[in-house]
Amino acid sequence: MTTALIVDDDARFAALVESVLAEAGYGCRTAASGEVALAAARSEQPRIVLLDVHLPVMSGYDVCRRLRERYGLSVGIIFISGRRTESYDQIAGLELGGDDYLSKPFDPGELVARVRSLARRLPAAGPAAAAREQPEHALTARELEVLALAAEGLPQKQVAQKLSISRKTVGTHMSHIFEKLGAHSQGQAVAAAHELHLLGPRLSQRGRAARPSSRAAAVATVALLGLPAAAVVEVLGKAQ
Repeated sequence: MTTALIVDDDARFAALVESVLAEAGYGCRTAASGEVALAAARSEQPRIVLLDVHLPVMSGYDVCRRLRERYGLSVGIIFISGRRTESYDQIAGLELGGDDYLSKPFDPGELVARVRSLARRLPAAGPAAAAREQPEHALTARELEVLALAAEGLPQKQVAQKLSISRKTVGTHMSHIFEKLGAHSQGQAVAAAHELHLLGPRLSQRGRAARPSSRAAAVATVALLGLPAAAVVEVLGKAQ
């Protein structure tokens, strides 16, 4: 089954596109930001990406560039926009790496036809593409431990103490986490990890699952909503 990744911060629009493509026989995933989209693509390479130009933090153009760097022409990218609808906008999107460009609103039948046409033009997924999806691009066990503690709101110094490693090592792990999840901050990394279900319940030393921290939930919620740092401090204070 051909898989499609729908990247749009408009949840209703993304759900509509998902419904249309699912009815046409495509397996679909959705992402509300560029960071989450890149993390989802690392987890499983999509064949088609429907990419909104206007996204929070990272633009659709930036996401396209990152996908091209990693997967080359083995992934088809269709830009979608309700704001940039002029012919020169479409030309710019194609010049920047898109395979096609759709302006909102569009007919569902046209969407399916364009997706099918692009899917037929894509090269078959070969060993090179499969190699790029190997587990080396996933978070390591240590990186998951670091991220889980960071999600609880612990500073790097306390993370280092709990894991018996240096702060420099914690910083190195966080840099790798940012790269793998396509994040630019700890909050974005935590939000992406929660959305991708990478942060399951951690085990205590006695082997019993620990309860999810209210601080972790607060940090993830604030990050997903895109609230400023002051809001993080306020929410963490209430979560004590």
